[in-house]
Amino acid sequence: MTTTSPSVRTAAPSGRRAPAPALGTLGLFTMLLGAALPLIDFFIVNVALPSIDHDLAAGPALLELVVAGYGLSYAVLLVLGGRLGDLFGRRRLFLAGMAAFGLTSLACGLAPDAWTLVAARVAQGAAAALMLPQVLATIHSSTEGPRRARALSLYGATAGLSMAAGQILGGVLVTADIAGSGWRAVFLVNVPVAVAGLALALRTVPETRSDRPAPVDVPGTLLLALALLSLLAPLTEGRAAGWPLWTWVSLAVFPFAAGAFWWVERRADRRGAVPLVPPSLLALVPLRRGLPVVLALSLGFSGFMFVIAVALQQGLEMGAVASGLALVPMALAFFGASLAGPRLVRRWGTRIVPVGALLQGLGIAAIAWSVGHDWQGLSVWDLVPGMAVAGLGQGLQLPVLFRVVLSEVPSERAGVGSGVMVTTQQSALTLGVATLGSLFLSLASSPADMGAALRTTLLVQLGVVALTLLLSLRLPRTVK
Repeated sequence: MTTTSPSVRTAAPSGRRAPAPALGTLGLFTMLLGAALPLIDFFIVNVALPSIDHDLAAGPALLELVVAGYGLSYAVLLVLGGRLGDLFGRRRLFLAGMAAFGLTSLACGLAPDAWTLVAARVAQGAAAALMLPQVLATIHSSTEGPRRARALSLYGATAGLSMAAGQILGGVLVTADIAGSGWRAVFLVNVPVAVAGLALALRTVPETRSDRPAPVDVPGTLLLALALLSLLAPLTEGRAAGWPLWTWVSLAVFPFAAGAFWWVERRADRRGAVPLVPPSLLALVPLRRGLPVVLALSLGFSGFMFVIAVALQQGLEMGAVASGLALVPMALAFFGASLAGPRLVRRWGTRIVPVGALLQGLGIAAIAWSVGHDWQGLSVWDLVPGMAVAGLGQGLQLPVLFRVVLSEVPSERAGVGSGVMVTTQQSALTLGVATLGSLFLSLASSPADMGAALRTTLLVQLGVVALTLLLSLRLPRTVK
């Protein structure tokens, strides 16, 4: 293992750019740890919501805010977090984000009432938005060739495992009730992990930043925040709130806010300024064609994770741990496929992405058949084949897509490029829970209806998988 001191800068001959510091094995592990924390936290709280409601008398609307407040602030600030890393240094922002994530997790775990918990969750999402874009940007700017391909595959494996592990870990912690902590343990567990991450990052993560940093694009930042909030807030809160007037007004504002954002960014680009999301990035074919695939894949994945957890726990009364164990075959297959990805890409190029979508569809169809065949007698073992095949398919897609999207992004724009990609992914995760989750809950009026509701939702997800397959056929055949 080789490590590079974060403070060492390699001297370069006059007139030549110094080579970027290398990211060693332990440094990569530290960055992946930072990537795992926010993704785990997006899902870990799902299984703790009943306990939070019982302890804090939160009610449905505030429980939705506990979930949505984190996701919204996280999605809205990700691109800004990437830009700040380019400007002030990615290691510095990673350290600041990790420290803030630990402190806000502590605040969540100690929250005396529901509104304090909501505020702490919003702050926790903002801390995650500072930290996560620096991971991909650092990998992109401090690795190259086979090492970059391997690092991005491990990042993809970490992302997939984190989303599955969040619900498994949440079930274990709530059930264990460590020292009487109950639901608070799902937040407090982050604190020692964040402390360990800070200690490791100080010693192993190199500092990188853009050679031509640009100031923050204030109009673009505000308009992007308005566009995302006007879309995601009503979709995540509307069902629990009974779709009041503000949700429809907000949705009506979205196209105007999005249009204004794009107009401002294009105008800044033409003037020679550096907008928050440079429209010139979309001139990069891999990024332009890869982002829609990431969006469709992430939307279906998050919706599936939410729906399967609710259906198994409330419909079949399996319990948090048992429903989490149902995801283990998916997580293991995802991890194995992610590790095999670089070798498969060298041989077959991006053609493995539509193959992965096809396998994912077969897995979802197998799960839907098992649910429809014998819902009341369904066991975790009945789900193993479908979960494993679906996980294998997802593992062949997500890590490769990350690599495709960032393949032609210049190193000096690594923070912006990673911020755009992660914002797309996070927005899709939120949309997946809001759309597929709302569909399922609207159909499942009682536990007896949950089998049919789950089967219908899975069939709708098959349509999303088919869209992913079609979009993936447009990806460039080779990837750097």
